[in-house]
Amino acid sequence: MNKHVYESAVLINAALDDETIKSLIEKIKETITNNGGDLLEIEDWGRKRLAYQVKKSKIGYYAIFRFNSPPDIVPKLERNYQLDENILRYLTVALSKDALEQIEIDKSQQTHLAEEVEIIPVVPPEADEDDEENNVKDE
Repeated sequence: MNKHVYESAVLINAALDDETIKSLIEKIKETITNNGGDLLEIEDWGRKRLAYQVKKSKIGYYAIFRFNSPPDIVPKLERNYQLDENILRYLTVALSKDALEQIEIDKSQQTHLAEEVEIIPVVPPEADEDDEENNVKDE
């Protein structure tokens, strides 16, 4: 059976504690690997403010899974998402070769930008001592 590259974005309830979220992410990883999938990477975006409320939540925890698997894993994975009340939303898509190339380009640009950016601290100019003396004399 042919394997395809998939990306599954999951929005988890951010009100959960960190350990519960990590165990939920581990559960998703196990579901993928136990059904014949190979995890390529996981992007852990963390807690983010939502543009609108989702199931009465204003904040969500984002995790994105990229994996290589047969097509029959997607319905099983999404069924597990539906049954878990801590998963607010999800979206699983098959990635084309163009999409995979663009992901690699974006990653390489992010690392180049991080290396090229120089952070320069802003130091307020020191006040002239003459100005301070004049202010004291005027009082």
